[in-house]
Amino acid sequence: MSQIKLMHAKLHRVTVTEANVNYVGSITIDQDLMDRVGILPLEEVDVINLDNGKRWSTYAIPGTPGEGGICPNGGAALLCKPRDLLIIIAYEYRDRTSVMQTGHQAKVIVADEHNHCREYLEQDLVPQGNSLKFKTFLADN
Repeated sequence: MSQIKLMHAKLHRVTVTEANVNYVGSITIDQDLMDRVGILPLEEVDVINLDNGKRWSTYAIPGTPGEGGICPNGGAALLCKPRDLLIIIAYEYRDRTSVMQTGHQAKVIVADEHNHCREYLEQDLVPQGNSLKFKTFLADN
């Protein structure tokens, strides 16, 4: 069995609301955002800062639902500042043969300036013979 790493969840253009160097690691994310795309508490995520190009890996912890909070903690707080735009990506390992047979779906939120869902997208890999077709579609907000 060949394992591949695929994106399963993405928070696109979320805005840093706070950066807390005194907290022990992680990134705090509004729980509603995590739930909507399927990021679990303590799940590893990659974070990309669109304002300065810095990129790091950490783990997600849920913040207060509905408040739109995005807070890099610990050392990551030194890689950004409030109002920076981030992309947060979560991955999963899948069996390549299974993906080729059954496909794969990733959930994406494009955030507004308050870290609420502006667009909700689903990105699918759809089996077509011996290959996969990539489809992106706007789902219900």
